[in-house]
Amino acid sequence: MIRFLHGREIPMALLLSGQSLSKSFTSDPLFDDISLDVLEGERLALIGPNGSGKSTLLRILAGKLEPDHGKCARRKGLRVGYLAQEDQFAEGATVEQVLDSALADCALADGAPADWPNEEHQRKTQVSIALGKFGFNDPGALAASLSGGWRKRLALARELVRQPDLLLLDEPTNHLDLEGILWLEKLLSSATFAFVLVSHDRYLLENSTNRVVELSRAYPQGYFRVTGNYSEFLVKRDEYLVAQARQQETMANLVRREIEWLRRGPKARTTKSQSRIDRAGQMIADLKDLSQRNAAGRTVTIDFADTGRVANKLLVAENLQFSYGPRQLFSDVSFTLTAGDRLGLLGPNGSGKTTLMRLLAGQLPPEQGTIKQARRLSVVWFDQNRQQLDRTQTLRRALCPSGDSVIFRDNAVHVTAWAKRFLFRVDQLDTLVEKLSGGEQARILIARLMLQPADILLLDEPTNDLDIPSLEVLEDGLSQFPGAIVLITHDRYLLDRLSTVLLGLDGRGRAHIYSDYTQWLADQTAPSEPSETAATKTKKASPSAAPKSPGKLSYRDQRELDGIQAQIAAAEQRVAELEQEVAAVAAASDYKLLTAKTTELQAAATAVEILYHRWEELEALRAGKPA
Repeated sequence: MIRFLHGREIPMALLLSGQSLSKSFTSDPLFDDISLDVLEGERLALIGPNGSGKSTLLRILAGKLEPDHGKCARRKGLRVGYLAQEDQFAEGATVEQVLDSALADCALADGAPADWPNEEHQRKTQVSIALGKFGFNDPGALAASLSGGWRKRLALARELVRQPDLLLLDEPTNHLDLEGILWLEKLLSSATFAFVLVSHDRYLLENSTNRVVELSRAYPQGYFRVTGNYSEFLVKRDEYLVAQARQQETMANLVRREIEWLRRGPKARTTKSQSRIDRAGQMIADLKDLSQRNAAGRTVTIDFADTGRVANKLLVAENLQFSYGPRQLFSDVSFTLTAGDRLGLLGPNGSGKTTLMRLLAGQLPPEQGTIKQARRLSVVWFDQNRQQLDRTQTLRRALCPSGDSVIFRDNAVHVTAWAKRFLFRVDQLDTLVEKLSGGEQARILIARLMLQPADILLLDEPTNDLDIPSLEVLEDGLSQFPGAIVLITHDRYLLDRLSTVLLGLDGRGRAHIYSDYTQWLADQTAPSEPSETAATKTKKASPSAAPKSPGKLSYRDQRELDGIQAQIAAAEQRVAELEQEVAAVAAASDYKLLTAKTTELQAAATAVEILYHRWEELEALRAGKPA
């Protein structure tokens, strides 16, 4: 294997190779004929829609599951770590015992270094180092008594003390709060081992990976791979899918012409034309396959309904304070919500984010302070625990409580069409809610929210269990909602893109207003200093007016801006050249070459659009405006 670095060829050792892997649990395969290599030092992101087989593929690579077809080859002596979604520890084991057992087990395994800590005192030294590194202050604490976030840390520590050459991580951000996610991101960004990461956290993918593989039936081979970070993947994936859609349009026109020829009758279809008949049949089959792939890329359509209210102030919170017993969660919290505001709530688990949202929903009275709502205000609440769902109901009744239709935007929509809009199959309608996946249950709640006209949306972890395509559509739907939004989420990408202002709760009774995620992140890493309360700072920055400082372009962004017009000119010139080539090929009626050229033309046109969009983003950043 060869990689290029600054123009030089760098040999990369192959750690693991999965060749022609296939796996089915039903008659419909999860994936088929997937090949995936992992190189030394590689940081590979494995993404895809829910149900595409990411976790299954990871288990096959880890040796926990056998493929139906294909094989996995490993470098001799390779040490592979595997972090499953669910954390399991021996009954009654302490934190210290979990790590000590991991070291002892590894000493007996093949591939352990000659200097591995075999003696008990050597292991205790290594365990003590690991405990400090991972932030465990009580070695004697029972693993079963830890919170979800600390159990995840312990599970990760158990894998890392074994010093893996390759670490396979399946949704490692599950149960982690924002602080824990930042800690994990820092750890992976500085990792000396190779890893394969399954995650829906787009910032984690962006900041810690250097190759992305997406499993999806939208691609001819069942997957699409890009060398680069998540941003580079998005650009190349969009170019590919747009080109594939253009290819379908071109093929559909050609197939229509061939079908018209076939219908002309026997005189037009002599034995001499048998090859053309065969070609038409093959084209029809190819078009069907391409149409199915493009349909596989379909995502949920999310469109929240508003009440149409025109009001300056929807909600005013003044000097809010709340405590549980002697522990004060927050105090002096003040802000105003108007239409178009997006208030993001940040803070560690237990800092009071959900409690504050319950105050805004009227489910709890504030200990001090007041909440004033506009007359006949409509507030819609998304509960992270999904207690609004009756798990004994069928999907049909959960989506449509009565009758066989729902009313959306004053129109009746049949329950089957409504279910399909949220990617449910018709044969699932009589399935009990408790039998559905977490992502499917989240989609039910979103479907129900869309039926309730709202002035304010209160969203408590709406992204839990959603795959990346659903996250992207949720973000688009929320950005178009004209009312106000209060959002709690561990998805930093969504939080950063959507929020107009952030309210950070520190878990020690204090609250602070931030203009954006970058400012909040800088505050977390800055030395502790006395700071203003949220009430004081709200006078300077409220959700209605959270100005971005102009001129905040980084050196890299400025260089990109300086050269982007030249890139656009070159890209437009390439489009003009391809247009002439497509016209020439079309005249020659060369089907295969025409398909290739139209795909290339569409990709070139998409590249121009992307450059213009990026130019607008950079100019907006330079002016201090939302991109």
